[in-house]
Amino acid sequence: MNKEKLTFEQIANMDLPNIILYAAPIMIGLVGLEWYLSYRQKKDFYDSKDTIAATVIGLINVGMSAGIKVITFGIILFFYNLVPWTIPMTWWSFVLCLFWLDFWRYWAHRVAHENRFWWATHVTHHNSEKYNWSVSFRLSWTQHIKIIFFIPVALAGFHPVVFFIVHQLAVLYQFWIHTEYINKLPRPIEYFFTTPSHHRVHHATNEKYLDKNYGSTFIIWDRMFGTFQPEEERPNYGLTKQVKSYNPITLNFHEWSDIVRDVRNSRSLKEAYAMVFTRPSELEAKKKEFEASYEKAKVKVNG
Repeated sequence: MNKEKLTFEQIANMDLPNIILYAAPIMIGLVGLEWYLSYRQKKDFYDSKDTIAATVIGLINVGMSAGIKVITFGIILFFYNLVPWTIPMTWWSFVLCLFWLDFWRYWAHRVAHENRFWWATHVTHHNSEKYNWSVSFRLSWTQHIKIIFFIPVALAGFHPVVFFIVHQLAVLYQFWIHTEYINKLPRPIEYFFTTPSHHRVHHATNEKYLDKNYGSTFIIWDRMFGTFQPEEERPNYGLTKQVKSYNPITLNFHEWSDIVRDVRNSRSLKEAYAMVFTRPSELEAKKKEFEASYEKAKVKVNG
């Protein structure tokens, strides 16, 4: 079946809504309310400097997203036009796209925790020791390169407009799960959807919680692929090696800076490669492994 290829002009003429932009004032208002309740109830859920940093990061990210929208949307449009089939733009295509997109969001998220290069595009979201609605604003300024993980959505034949709307809804879903005020929900919801309880585990540094619960909208992927962990003990938030800074530039680029330093200090291409792509949780062990091999080689030469 041949389909008519779409052009930028056709998409532009549709006047697509920027749902996230419309929702921003509501989200900021809810952050203010949660902050106020935390203060009144003497709960240690907020840190003023941390929240200001998160808000600055979020606002700049919104601006960057708008600035490169043509590029990101163009990538999706290009791959959509490559395939000869299309999925009709009906109500059920939005539902189907949400599941297919969320499947790839799970893998993009998982890779971002299990590969240092991609971790550098995501670590900003985790370098707060607090857990509240403002944390949802902390999205890395380099995260946009993860658009490549969503190419399968376009190749499946979903209309770019469907992708555009569903992707925004999926991003918005992340807002409400970043709170300590919502406890565990009824079992059917907890079993199928990602909830605040699940995502608190994901942001925790407790050993049993590390690298768990990657699901964005649906937690079923974690149950299927063995990365699910229920919330049991109270989570501790942040990074295992915490960055003590409120500077948005530092919070966005500290891991990239560390990668560059480690590559420069590498004594072989193999080590340089490992410094970029090793699993973050295994990085220190990998460094010790290389150091031990160099010492062994030195002893052998001097032997």
